[in-house]
Amino acid sequence: MNKSEKIILTGDRPTGRLHTGHLVGSLKNRLKLQEEGNYEKLLIMIADSQALTDNWENPEKIRENIIEVALDYLSIGLDPKKVIFFIQSQVPALTELTFYYANLVTVSRLERNPTVKNELKLKNFETNIPVGFLTYPISQAADITAFKANIIPVGEDQLPMIEQTREIVRTFNRIYGNVLVEPTAVLPENKSAFRLPGIDGNAKMSKSLGNGIYLADSKEEVKRKIMSMYTDPNHIKIEDKGNTKNNPVFTYLEVFSTEQDFEKFLPEYKNLEELKAHYERGGLGDVKIKKFLLAVLENILEPIRERRAYYESRIDEVIQILKEGSIMANQIANETLKEVKEAMKINYFEEKELTEQYKKKYQNK
Repeated sequence: MNKSEKIILTGDRPTGRLHTGHLVGSLKNRLKLQEEGNYEKLLIMIADSQALTDNWENPEKIRENIIEVALDYLSIGLDPKKVIFFIQSQVPALTELTFYYANLVTVSRLERNPTVKNELKLKNFETNIPVGFLTYPISQAADITAFKANIIPVGEDQLPMIEQTREIVRTFNRIYGNVLVEPTAVLPENKSAFRLPGIDGNAKMSKSLGNGIYLADSKEEVKRKIMSMYTDPNHIKIEDKGNTKNNPVFTYLEVFSTEQDFEKFLPEYKNLEELKAHYERGGLGDVKIKKFLLAVLENILEPIRERRAYYESRIDEVIQILKEGSIMANQIANETLKEVKEAMKINYFEEKELTEQYKKKYQNK
């Protein structure tokens, strides 16, 4: 696929600041795609409409976090000169497309979506499901197809959502004609980054559980979180043998550390495998490993903090970036909506032959 054929779309729900799980799960991929420059368009959406499906009683939370998420994007190095940043609710065509696509999906299919099932359980919606939340995959299909995006960088948990979009695309094209484009998911290269665990040992780092290390965290806050991280509960004394499997500290090191980090911060070990071996045979304390992880993460987070501080002092500029991007996204989505309505034969006032058809039908009676 050449540059002119690649349209990339990704985004996040503005329900809180982004954390290191987002960094390795999707943000680094976006940055890599941006720097490679091998695309026609790269769009990044702040999905406020989707966030309202389970935060309808607290719109102020979404409003506040739109800027937080935008700051996180800019702080990791995403460039408004290369990326179209936009706010979902400011592109009305997405809502209209969602309504049309809803006719192509059954309720039972939505309820079988693994991502939806997991979220429903997590949010205790099993017996009182908001319609907006259940139709989340349809809304996501609208977001993707509105821009004819074919490259979607996601975490592993979002794969069922992309598959459902592909199903909607195939159904629409079969019924109405070849208008929509099937997307392809792009996963993180590092398998350990598919689902970064929480610092509390929980299987997933999440905003709702508050068990993450955030990109906006201060140096002091990062240190506090790392030094309190869950490790092997049976590794009580330094001489005890330790377990590196299901140990968040080592999982984080698998994701973030490099051989250069060992040279710089822990030269007595060549690489992570040597460090693991020592921990497993005993004689290596958790504090030393956590201090190494702290040095590794600070090496990554400090430049992010500096860029964030720059944009925090220029909030007017951040808002203008979102406004201009939303205008551009609107223009693109409206073109697709026009094609969809034409294919569905509901472009009544734009079809010149329609009046003549009606005249012939009714005036020749």
